[in-house]
Amino acid sequence: MLVYKIFQEPEWQAMRDAGQSSGASIDLADGFVHLSTGEQAAETAAKHFAEQSNLVLLAFDSEAMGPELKWEPSRGRALFPHLYRSLQLDEVLWARPLPLADGQHVFPDDLR
Repeated sequence: MLVYKIFQEPEWQAMRDAGQSSGASIDLADGFVHLSTGEQAAETAAKHFAEQSNLVLLAFDSEAMGPELKWEPSRGRALFPHLYRSLQLDEVLWARPLPLADGQHVFPDDLR
């Protein structure tokens, strides 16, 4: 199963430069990296990145992330993937721009 991380472009650039990332400021404050499933990603974008441009959507294989990936209740008691370690650059399956159109983020058609 794929899981996704939304980064602002400078955060993605910093991850590429360092080869890893502990996430954005909210991740650092919470002590884990917030991820979303394909079904959760649009709501995550709307809630935390409303009308922000310059975003990048990263895809990861949840099964390859090991035991540090925990599924924990969050919004509406839905289980969300939380990673209790840094994201590694070599784990990124793909990175795609997450553009805005009419105030909404446009997700890839093949998001699953």
